[in-house]
Amino acid sequence: MEEVFELLKKIGTYYLATVDGDKPRVRPFGTVDLYNGKLYIQTGKKKDVSKQIEKNPNAELCAFQDGVWVRVSGKLVNDDSREAKKHMLDNYPNLRGMYNEDDNNTQVLYFEDGVATIYSFTSQPKVIKL
Repeated sequence: MEEVFELLKKIGTYYLATVDGDKPRVRPFGTVDLYNGKLYIQTGKKKDVSKQIEKNPNAELCAFQDGVWVRVSGKLVNDDSREAKKHMLDNYPNLRGMYNEDDNNTQVLYFEDGVATIYSFTSQPKVIKL
């Protein structure tokens, strides 16, 4: 898990895919956190991505840099605890202009039953269960 987290932090931008009805939706994200042994992402509850995850929590993210890429798939589970939100925002203080742990909009979600696969052009894929 730590390896996946560090790789995503290093890459910076990853792309999150969700389902909207029967259509895929993909958008760039940049927040990732390791909290209580789980891999978290962050968004706003008012955004379409939040509504899509609520209807269908199956999601996948993908990031690529310098010939290495990672895919993480699983179910995204909402964690409405103030502590989880604060942990995320403390690690991304630039988001505090738009979000705070008490605003009723900040949403943090973690991967449940997730699987991460790290790929490169020069080695076999490495599979990590989250």
